Amino acid sequence: MTVENYIRMFAGIFILASLALAHFVSPYWLWFTAFVGFNLLQSSMTKFCPLEIILRKIGVGCPACAK
Repeated sequence: MTVENYIRMFAGIFILASLALAHFVSPYWLWFTAFVGFNLLQSSMTKFCPLEIILRKIGVGCPACAK
């Protein structure tokens, strides 16, 4: 899988988990959903994604990316 696929997977998991937590625990978990959505929006415009940096440092995507 590519780094972009991992980012989409993590975003989907975080959004679904926060929606479940908002339903079963507290509606304040929707703030986490908003944070994930905002981060996706800003990374599409600025090309800066903290998760991408973390994934590349641990070597996801290509063997030569880990430094």
